[in-house]
Amino acid sequence: MTSTDRNTGPDRSAGPASGEEREAGRRPGATAGTPPRPPLPRRAAERLLAFARRPYGDRPDPSYRIRRWPDLTALCFATVFFWSSLTPSLVPRPWYLQGLVGGITAVIGYALGSGLGWLCRTVAPWRQPARFRTRCWQAYWLLSPVLAVWFISESARMQRQLRVLQGLPPSLTWHTPMIALIALGLLLAALLVARAVRLGSATLIRQLGRLMPRPAAYAVGAVVSALLVLVGVRDIVFDRGVVDIADRIAEAANDGTKDGIRRPASRLASGGPGSLIPWEDLGLQGRNFAGSTPTRATLTAWTGRPARDPVRVYIPSALPAAFQDDSPFAAQARLAVRELDRTGAFDRAVLAVAGTTGTGWVDPNVAEALEYMYEGDTAIVAVQYSYLPSWVSFLVDKEKAGQATRALLDAVRARLDSLPAGHRPRLVVTGESLGAYAVEASFDSADDLLASTDGALLLGAPDFSPISREIRRDRDPGSPVWRPQYRGGAHIRFAQFPETDLARPAAAWAHPRAVYLQNASDPVVWWSPDLLLDKPAWLDEPLGPDITPEITWFPFVAFWQTSVDMAVSYGVDAPHGHRYGAGAVDGWAAVLPPPGWTTADTTRLRAFIAHRAAAY
Repeated sequence: MTSTDRNTGPDRSAGPASGEEREAGRRPGATAGTPPRPPLPRRAAERLLAFARRPYGDRPDPSYRIRRWPDLTALCFATVFFWSSLTPSLVPRPWYLQGLVGGITAVIGYALGSGLGWLCRTVAPWRQPARFRTRCWQAYWLLSPVLAVWFISESARMQRQLRVLQGLPPSLTWHTPMIALIALGLLLAALLVARAVRLGSATLIRQLGRLMPRPAAYAVGAVVSALLVLVGVRDIVFDRGVVDIADRIAEAANDGTKDGIRRPASRLASGGPGSLIPWEDLGLQGRNFAGSTPTRATLTAWTGRPARDPVRVYIPSALPAAFQDDSPFAAQARLAVRELDRTGAFDRAVLAVAGTTGTGWVDPNVAEALEYMYEGDTAIVAVQYSYLPSWVSFLVDKEKAGQATRALLDAVRARLDSLPAGHRPRLVVTGESLGAYAVEASFDSADDLLASTDGALLLGAPDFSPISREIRRDRDPGSPVWRPQYRGGAHIRFAQFPETDLARPAAAWAHPRAVYLQNASDPVVWWSPDLLLDKPAWLDEPLGPDITPEITWFPFVAFWQTSVDMAVSYGVDAPHGHRYGAGAVDGWAAVLPPPGWTTADTTRLRAFIAHRAAAY
């Protein structure tokens, strides 16, 4: 047999195509019977035309779980949910977070649409005619991209209006393609995970079917799959993933010290000379709080009168070994009272118990406003119950905030009760955000708060704070939830613009007083799981002064919009979002002004605190 007989294929060593082959349009080396391959642009056009005629696909096999065409009903729900996420919410948000909330809500919409489609097919099985199905898909592919671009453009316009309403420049970078791509990427990733779970469940059920009756295999397989998903999400993804990472980052941050903060030279601040708590043990926020205590010289320079060194006591969550016992909150409270006694805090005009946020933060504007107002004749005490960010603390140990603050308040009040009635400082409580919740959780009701203290200043109390919820629920008829009037404003008043809001109603209000600084656009105040399915009262007319009239509530969507809003609630200026600025000056002036304090003094101190806050 010759080599030609053995090699029946084309001669791969042949040179370039001949002129005849090029004229015939054949590939080099192709036989005369092989049709020419169309050029790439033509092939792409043919495939696009074929897709336009039939813009969907069918599973090659009914057993396919991963490689299958999306459900049109589910896709329509996902698209509508994405469009609804483009509406404005409480505060302006950047384009990348818009893509995030759009993707999350699209996933929710797809899941709901997929479930609804399955239910309809199960209850009323009906196979759509091919022509009808084709027309529906063609309409979707034609309309959805055009409408998506228009909605994203409209969302940019509404975001600009909201920025102007909240005192920000109208300029805005709004990447329309990136918003769509982020949302689509999240949807595809979630769809892939869901189908992988479904494939795993089907495989498990099939294997169990070899060992037990089919109905039992379905039941056992479904239960085992659900448990694996729940345990995986909760224990692996959340506890060992999100929480562990946040804990390590927060723990490392807690060991640091903010630039410019130094150990106090005053013996009246924790961590200073003679303190029961070493400077190194205070933690990041404790060192920030104690190390930024204004000095007597600073206060005297501002007031023009002789001032005192203020007292600041801070008890960290990790106590020195000598003070640890089986009840950490009680041990913190006892140590706090000992530190207050050491610094002479019970001889001051005012003693303030401050609730802290998850990291242990105390708002310096609140603390300094009181200290400047009273010329340093004050004592402020706070305990740290966690070093985690507030959102993590809320999820894993929210109860610690109330337990630690209640133990501190009980110990402080017991010490005050042991003093002669005429020789006690006036007791006030304060807190911002999760710190406001910590204070509220220390009392049984609004009446208990007023009866147990000489005043309260609370800022941005979250929706789950018990006394705030009580006040909003029982507010006077006709007053909006974002500015509730409670029992005629006799003892408790809410304000976003304190200069004017605290003057309403015009009737004089009695002591003790509680002031709530609450911005209508603060997502921390309004975030609640109820947003998933219930329209909130803060969207009822009349809307708050910095809420755009184009805001709309959609099930599930409003929850994720508000959740994302919390991440950017500091991106606006006071009094908007979760920023309260120098409002604490007006708050303290209303709650417990020192003798001889005037409106002019409030104005001067407000300007001073606002200037200092802007410099931080």
